[in-house]
Amino acid sequence: MQIKDPKYLGSWEKSLEMPHTTLPEFAFIGRSNVGKSSLINCVVERKELARTSSKPGKTQTLNLYNIDGWMQICDLPGYGYAKVSKTMRNKFSNMIRYYLKNRENLYALFILVDLRIPPQPMDIEFINDCGMEEIPLILVGTKSDKLKAPELESQVQAIKDALSEFWEELPPFIISSSETKLGRDEIWSVITQSIQPNQQ
Repeated sequence: MQIKDPKYLGSWEKSLEMPHTTLPEFAFIGRSNVGKSSLINCVVERKELARTSSKPGKTQTLNLYNIDGWMQICDLPGYGYAKVSKTMRNKFSNMIRYYLKNRENLYALFILVDLRIPPQPMDIEFINDCGMEEIPLILVGTKSDKLKAPELESQVQAIKDALSEFWEELPPFIISSSETKLGRDEIWSVITQSIQPNQQ
């Protein structure tokens, strides 16, 4: 997928204040410092469209991007960031929950998990909550380039095993790396396949 003119539309603290549109929208979320903004930049082939930072918790608003006039990407705040106040964590949680439940043009949610570490309870809980809410979701394992093949296979299986306790059929799982662009084509395949049936 060749991207010609992706544009940053703005940042909002409330999804009610976001521009209403019928354009298909795809959201990206994950624990703080999972590599979310880097992956978005990889997907749209731009170095600095989404702001990246080595400091966890950088994304604290709903950040919206228009992709060549035919779809949108929403960069959601990371969840589980411990170095903010409880009030701020609750604010992020409510912001995310309201967006996911009420954004009418949301087609799917990409949930990012860090492949370098064992399955985290907060990831499993968030994935399960989204499943119970029947939000269309795709799992994306990030930073795969940091692992050797046996480690990568083991980590992916550990995540699937943790989810298998709760899911009869697991969500789609894409292995990715923003450094090598692994998974970029698969993400675009999911996006285009999600859009086409709704446009018939």
